[in-house]
Amino acid sequence: MSKQPAFQNLRNSKKKQQSRGEKFLGEMDAFVPWPRLLALIRPHYPDARPKGGRPPTPLEKMLHMHFLQNWYKFSDSKAEEMLCDSNAKRQFAGIELEDDRIPDGPKGPWR
Repeated sequence: MSKQPAFQNLRNSKKKQQSRGEKFLGEMDAFVPWPRLLALIRPHYPDARPKGGRPPTPLEKMLHMHFLQNWYKFSDSKAEEMLCDSNAKRQFAGIELEDDRIPDGPKGPWR
């Protein structure tokens, strides 16, 4: 059964012109060898946290978010905010606001 698209995705599917950021992310998505990187990292990435807790974010999403952080020079807190604000970056990371939890940046007085 296919998932019903969110209103935001429907609106963007009607959009005719891409922004420079969307073009950049599309080019990088095609250029980066995701399957090879995932295969190298997967043996070292946890499947579940010890003693319960929230399950870790899927590896593919975390890798995409890591690349976004490096390309745009975002801190963890700024990356969390960026994923809430930017539909293009959220789509690149494979995150749906309605279904997925956005990993939070560090909490504390420095934030």
